[in-house]
Formats: sequence, structure tokens, C-alpha cells
Amino acid sequence: QVQLVESGGGLVQAGGSLRLSCVASGRTFSSLAMGWFRQAPGKEREFVAGISWRTYYADSVKGRFTISRDNAKNTVYLQMNSLSPEDTAVYYCAGRPVPVTVNPASYDNWGQGTQVTVSS
Repeated sequence: QVQLVESGGGLVQAGGSLRLSCVASGRTFSSLAMGWFRQAPGKEREFVAGISWRTYYADSVKGRFTISRDNAKNTVYLQMNSLSPEDTAVYYCAGRPVPVTVNPASYDNWGQGTQVTVSS
């Protein structure tokens, strides 16, 4: 098992940026595919971005968000630029054995989530 802790959420104006971080412990981090998901009130949890040896993005964030990882620090990041109110959600970090998938039910490990709120 791996423990995941997200940070970096907050309140920003439309057009602004945030950088989320997720620190992992308890398992060999480099062997895992990592993903970012988000869930807005009344909506299903949706895939945002994932990374193994490659990166993957939802169409809604492609070109605006960048996922990266630092295996030496057991950390995955999500750089979010050009934020809009539609990006408002709780963002979750998740891990699973490779490969990356878009199905949240396929991930074994989850962080507690960090709130991202984008004002108009």
C-alpha cells in the first residue's frame, strides 16, 4: 500500500494558476502509475491527467494542465494554468500498478483531496 497526501489547492481567479503536489510513501513510487482526478458537487469523479513513463490528459485540460513526477522525491505534480470556474472541484491524487487508466475504480490508493475553487 501507499499513502498519498495532496496539497496546493486554494482559491484563484479565472485565468490564474495553481500547482498541486502529491507526496507518496509506503511503496516503491517509481513502479506506480499516478493519476489526478477531480470531483465537482453533484458530479462523478473524472480523470484529469495520468503519468507512468508517458503522460495522458483529459481533453478538457489538454494544453492547460501539465502532470509531472519526481521519483527521487516520491512526488507527482499537477501544474494548472488558465483556470476557469469549470475547473472548480476537489482534486484527488491516486496510484495503481501500470498502466494509467481513466477509471477511478481501478486505482487502489487515494489521497484525501484538495479543494480548488476558481472564481469568475
